[in-house]
Amino acid sequence: MESILARALEYTLKYWLKSFSRDQFKLQGRTVQLSNLDINGDALHSSVGFPPALNVTTAKVGKLEIVLPSVSNVQVEPIIVQIDRLDLVLEENPDVDACRSPSSSPSPSSSAKGSGYGFADKIADGMTVEIRTVNLLLETRGGARQQGGASWVSPLASITIRNLLLYTTNEDWQVVNLKEARDFSNDKTFIYVFKKLEWESLSIDLLPHPDMFMDANVACSQEGGNQRDDDGAKRAFFGGERFIEGISGEAYITVQRTELNSPLGLEVQLHITEAICPALSEPGLRALLRFLTGLYVCLNRGDVDPKAQQRSIEAAGRSLISIVVDHIFLCIKDAEFQLELLMQSLFFSRASVSDGENDNNLTKVMISGLFLRDTFSRPPCTLVQPSMHASAKEPVPVPEFAKNFCPPIYPLGEQQWQLIEGVPLLSLHSLQIKPSPVPPLFASQTVINCQPLMIHLQEESCLRISSFLADGVVVNPGTVLPDFSINSFIFNLKELDVTVPLDPAKLGSPENIVVQNSFTGARLHIENLFFSESPSLKLKLLNLEKDPACFCLWEVQPVDASQKKWTTGASDLSLSLETSTGLTGFQSSLNCASGLWRCVEVKDARIEVAMVTADGSPLTNVPPPGGIVRIGVACEQYLSNTSVEQLFFVLDLYAYFGRVSEKIVLIGKNARQKKSSKRSSHGRLMDKVPSDTGVSLAVQNLQLRFLESCSMDIQGMPLVQFVGNDLFIKVTHRTLGGAIAVSSTLRWDNVEMDCVDTEGNLAYQNGTALISNENGLSMCGNGYPQLKAVLWVHNKKNQKPNRIAFVDPFLDITVEHVIPLNVEDIECHSLNVSACISGVRLGGGMNYAEALLHRFGILGPDGGPGKGLSKGLDNLRAGPLSKLFNSSSIVVSSLEDDGSSGDGKESALLHLGKPDDVDVSIELKNWLFALEGAQEMAESWWFSGSEHVGREERCWHTSFQNLRVKAKSSPKKLMNGKSNGVKKYPVELVTVGVEGLQTLKPYAQKGNHSGVVPANGMKETVETVAGINVEARIVISENNIDEEMVKWIVENVKFSVKEPIEAIVTKDELQHLAFLCKSEVDSMGRITAGVLRLLKLDGSVGQAAINQLSNLGTEGIDKIFSPEKLSRGSSAASIGLPPLNLNGENSRLTLESTVASLEHAVVDSQAKCAALTSNLEGSESSANLAIISQITQKLESMQSLLMRLRTQI
Repeated sequence: MESILARALEYTLKYWLKSFSRDQFKLQGRTVQLSNLDINGDALHSSVGFPPALNVTTAKVGKLEIVLPSVSNVQVEPIIVQIDRLDLVLEENPDVDACRSPSSSPSPSSSAKGSGYGFADKIADGMTVEIRTVNLLLETRGGARQQGGASWVSPLASITIRNLLLYTTNEDWQVVNLKEARDFSNDKTFIYVFKKLEWESLSIDLLPHPDMFMDANVACSQEGGNQRDDDGAKRAFFGGERFIEGISGEAYITVQRTELNSPLGLEVQLHITEAICPALSEPGLRALLRFLTGLYVCLNRGDVDPKAQQRSIEAAGRSLISIVVDHIFLCIKDAEFQLELLMQSLFFSRASVSDGENDNNLTKVMISGLFLRDTFSRPPCTLVQPSMHASAKEPVPVPEFAKNFCPPIYPLGEQQWQLIEGVPLLSLHSLQIKPSPVPPLFASQTVINCQPLMIHLQEESCLRISSFLADGVVVNPGTVLPDFSINSFIFNLKELDVTVPLDPAKLGSPENIVVQNSFTGARLHIENLFFSESPSLKLKLLNLEKDPACFCLWEVQPVDASQKKWTTGASDLSLSLETSTGLTGFQSSLNCASGLWRCVEVKDARIEVAMVTADGSPLTNVPPPGGIVRIGVACEQYLSNTSVEQLFFVLDLYAYFGRVSEKIVLIGKNARQKKSSKRSSHGRLMDKVPSDTGVSLAVQNLQLRFLESCSMDIQGMPLVQFVGNDLFIKVTHRTLGGAIAVSSTLRWDNVEMDCVDTEGNLAYQNGTALISNENGLSMCGNGYPQLKAVLWVHNKKNQKPNRIAFVDPFLDITVEHVIPLNVEDIECHSLNVSACISGVRLGGGMNYAEALLHRFGILGPDGGPGKGLSKGLDNLRAGPLSKLFNSSSIVVSSLEDDGSSGDGKESALLHLGKPDDVDVSIELKNWLFALEGAQEMAESWWFSGSEHVGREERCWHTSFQNLRVKAKSSPKKLMNGKSNGVKKYPVELVTVGVEGLQTLKPYAQKGNHSGVVPANGMKETVETVAGINVEARIVISENNIDEEMVKWIVENVKFSVKEPIEAIVTKDELQHLAFLCKSEVDSMGRITAGVLRLLKLDGSVGQAAINQLSNLGTEGIDKIFSPEKLSRGSSAASIGLPPLNLNGENSRLTLESTVASLEHAVVDSQAKCAALTSNLEGSESSANLAIISQITQKLESMQSLLMRLRTQI
């Protein structure tokens, strides 16, 4: 029996040890002692289940002692193997072909595996192994390959395990004799071996890589120099640092074999109660992140071939490694910051199924809780945490590729400590196939689901964390998987709340400090956020199936690595401003959560991106040079609810975000410049950009509400509401040989703008808006003043020849711009613009618009731009938005410092100048203007509830059917078959024409009230072609002397009338019309002057012209038509009209007429209320009677006020 036991031990030792001979095996009683042994790296690699990309380069045992049981108990008692020290070195394969360990050789006893489960196998499975110290050195190169400097090399990890114990148990992990442990497999078709692994202490030290000391920064820091890099980060790693110290744990191991003892499955379940890292420095944290990046690359390399990694037949075809850590605490301490990371119930598992040809790996990660705190700031704050709102307890969705991936190896299911209570905060499922298959098969598929999260952003913490992440957490494409592979990635987040606290001092606007103190920060709330990346995505928004240029992106085409598709979106997105606690009355006026003012709401926002290379090569550069790019942005509804203070505060917030973003970009620049230093930044611009690009924006419903200033008595009162439907914008760019064609399309079906009724609370005197709230507003049911439409659209229905009805959109603009690439082809520089604006209805007049501009602060008391508007524009110019209009980085990198390209030729795109061929067509169809003066505006809200009175019946209005403006270049004159060069002026002919122009006075108040008035108050009449038709041709004078000032002359004027015109007007009506026109021209001139001053054009135009525009209605017209400019026969006095007194008598008559109209309206309303009261007295409608009674009381008070006003007149 002893000889049989000796041969069994010899058989086992030959499998595990290298160069083992029988002479070394000397049995002294029941003890065997060996020393200085080399373990077979392949056997250890296959039995433990190390990743294929790792090699066991060194495996040595200091002293090995084997204690045998008595011969009679050899079947029930285990053999004890005691090892004082085990040294292991694991290195990542640097190349694909380095598949075998240089220190390992094939085991001669490996061929015996699979011949049956004999005595030696039973003895080996029942052994108990005790190891005092295990020293494991792990070196990965995955993270180092993507960086350029030695200080970026992934550090080494030294893992020390003390008092490790491995013993055999039964299926319930209980210690029993070996015979009982084997009883579980008696009636099974598989052989099961259950082992339990325990260790007393585990420590992890991060050590500097030897190459790191070759870096100049490290050498300088060792000599006492600066310990920071150029970007201020501490990457110099001196002597190593302990990451984890003294954690204990246990592992449950299940080995599954066939009846012939062939390896089938291996499952290792590790359980650690807690892992604590009490203090980690900044260099240690950066080294840890680089190590984790290198480990990730090592575990997921797609260039490893399982057929080349056949180390031993002992390797199982199925393996499952899982780690459960109940609590993780990581503290990063430094002199300038301190972060604390707490994780609860971390579950990590990696299942591998190999068929000899391919190796499928499924990774699962689940986290129950995550908290990231900044304890250095005062007061300390939590940066990341789960949402405090109760969420639905729905199970975690499992992707299809993760279902039934690997049959269970442990036969009794999951243990209690493996189960996570409730829904995990974060769950990840990732499937990877090695080696990477050829498309259309996916090399990797990843799905991440996240429960509601709360993120609290602070500038210092955000910059610090960005610096950490820039050190290599994000891996370059091609580092893990080959470029030819295709991948799929899906990320889902139920809710996200991002809070940004703000310090008013950081916004840098002392003149707006009161407004800044009203808001303490901003909060962004997102629901159902998702992001997907896959070449097989179905992008409905881009509509690629109808794009001939994207035929390779159609659904019927096979997918490959030359294609990339992304989509992201959210069902609800809202931006709110946090108000200070002292504004209790202000908060109560908000229809939202306490302390939050919801400014922006976006419903069903979505972004889709698709791109493909031109030659079918793998897409590694985004965007692909010379390729095709399509970008689509859409949202179902966009709501904005802001006051002027909010708008300026958001602009300050925007500029602040821009400054922080620039700092973050600067932090990550060092990481990118290492990788891009080897790439040449020179070359033609057109070789770096796509050849075909399309960007579209679609908004179904757009609502913008501007509220009253929060510093006024009426808080939250809406002033202006803008509503637009079906907005679509598309911009395309195509490279056509030696030119670039840029096309733009804008289509907008319908818009409407409503403004508060300002008459009675707004009066304009000497360029200043006076505000009064003395019961002069008509209130709606919600307590807000009634809004009146000042701009709306009447969409006219037309019919195509095929009898398909369509509606004219409000705005339809198409722009075609062809830009040659070479200066020699400047004659091909052309611009075609076609714009059509249909169905516009304008009410309120320019005087009303001017009052609103003053009330909003857009125009100041002096007629120029308001202080708030100027400040907001300055913020926009200084913010990141200004960079959109500057040269992009790709343009700058392609040019030398002197503005020329690298090949010595000047950039043609920067010196083309004006287009040589211009064709501009602007058409205004079916427009109507309502000339509502002071009297009409005062009467409008009295009749706003009437269903039979239209606004055109109470005011003068002008309309035209069509107004066209065409500007063209003259045809090129050919001399000897060639053109005569570049044109001197791009536009040489302008044609202006109007059809159906007519001005109608107010309709009769009686006998003409048919039809129902829409909500905007303007009743549409039957369209006719009556009116005046005028057309004028304007050309450039041929004898133009001044080169800079172009002289235009009118070539001819056409005047026609298709139907007879009947004009019936009284003297009073004519005087009133003249007064309205004078007031409108005055306001229009002042608005024009304010716009010119806003655009900084007052210096070019001249102060005299600005003054003339400001008095255009009174002095300006007289100066324009002065006797020096007009003949005596065309002067105003020779027309035969009596002089109009527009300032004195007419103003008094207009005021008396207004008062008389109001008195008539009040008396008429009182009579109607009395009739309604008598009709309802016999009914049970007590509520209606109460309302009528209130209206009657208000009418009586109005009548008394009118009597007082007439007495004053």
